[in-house]
Amino acid sequence: MPKVTVSFDVRPSPIPLLRWGDIRHPERAVAEGAVVRVRHGVYAVARVWNDLPSWDRYLARVHAVAMTHPGAVFCLESAAALIGMPVFGDRGIVDLLVDSAETARFSGGVRTHRSHPERTLIEHSGLAVTSPGDTAVDLARHRHHAIGLAAADAALRLDPRLSHEHLVALNEARVSKRGRNIARWPLHRSTRRAESALESISRAVIEWLGFPAPELQTVFRSPSGEEDRCDFFWPAARVGGESDGDLKYDGRFGDARGILRRQAARDIRLRTHHVRHVAHWGWAEATAFTPLRGILAGAGLVQIAAEDSLPLHSMRRLLSQRPPHATAPTRESATVR
Repeated sequence: MPKVTVSFDVRPSPIPLLRWGDIRHPERAVAEGAVVRVRHGVYAVARVWNDLPSWDRYLARVHAVAMTHPGAVFCLESAAALIGMPVFGDRGIVDLLVDSAETARFSGGVRTHRSHPERTLIEHSGLAVTSPGDTAVDLARHRHHAIGLAAADAALRLDPRLSHEHLVALNEARVSKRGRNIARWPLHRSTRRAESALESISRAVIEWLGFPAPELQTVFRSPSGEEDRCDFFWPAARVGGESDGDLKYDGRFGDARGILRRQAARDIRLRTHHVRHVAHWGWAEATAFTPLRGILAGAGLVQIAAEDSLPLHSMRRLLSQRPPHATAPTRESATVR
C-alpha cells in the first residue's frame, strides 16, 4: 500500500497508558480497582479511565493496540478515531489492515482485514492510518448508510484535496466488489457543506422520512448588516432548520444562557426578515426520527415521498444511544452563527 506523510494531526491518547512493567504488581492493582486493563499488557488509572466518554475510551484502546502492535495499519473506525473523523461510542474492537495474502482474524479485541494494495496510508507520529478518503469508502461499504454518510462528509471537510467525485471514484475503482453498491448511497450524497456528524445524520433522516432535500448553510443578511446562517433551509416553505448538539450548551464554550440568548435573537432576525419558522432538533430527535418527523411537519414541511422505514429503524437501534464525537470543534463553530 502506498504511504505518504501528510499534515493530518493524529489524535493522541486522551489518557496516559501504562505498560505492565510500569506498575508494581499489576494484577493486584487491577484486583484492587486502582488500574484497569485496557488490553493485554496495557493499563490505565481506573479513576481517569472511568471519567472518559465512550469515544475517548475507544481512542485509548486504539493507542493501546498501537503500543502492542508496532507497524500496525489502522482502518475503519480505528482510523477515523485517530484522524478526527466521527466515532460513534466505544466499539471495543480495533480494526487493522493486513496484506491480502494473510488471514483475516479476530483475537483479543483486534480484528484484521485483508486488503488489496490500493489504499493510501498516512503516517504520522509513528502510526500508519488509512487516508480520510479510503477510511470514508471503507465505512460506507461496511457500515450503516447513516454512518457512511457522516464519514464521507467528514472526509471532505478534513481533506480539502478530496471531492465528492473523488470518493465515488475511489469506491468504483476498488478491486473488491464487496460493499460497492452499499457505498454508493452515502458517497453520492456526500458534501463538505454538512458541518457535523449530526448534520449528516439529519440529512439522511430527512430523506428517509420523505421530506424534500434542504439547502445547506444558507446565509442571510439582515437590514442592519448582521449575517445569520441556517444549517438547513427549505426555500419553498420558508423554513429554516438547526441541528443543535448538546456541546454548545454544556458550558465549555462559555455561558450556556448567553448562547441561548444569542440563538433566540438570531431566530427573531431570521423570522422577521427571511423565514417563516426556524426548527431546532438534537441528536435524540434525529436518531429516534419520530420526533424529527413531528418537528418538521409542525414547521410546515410536507412529505413528498413515502417513508423508508428499514434504514430509519435500523439506525435508531444502532445510534440512538451513541452520540458521535470527532475532533473538538472550535469555539466559533460551537456558538450560534
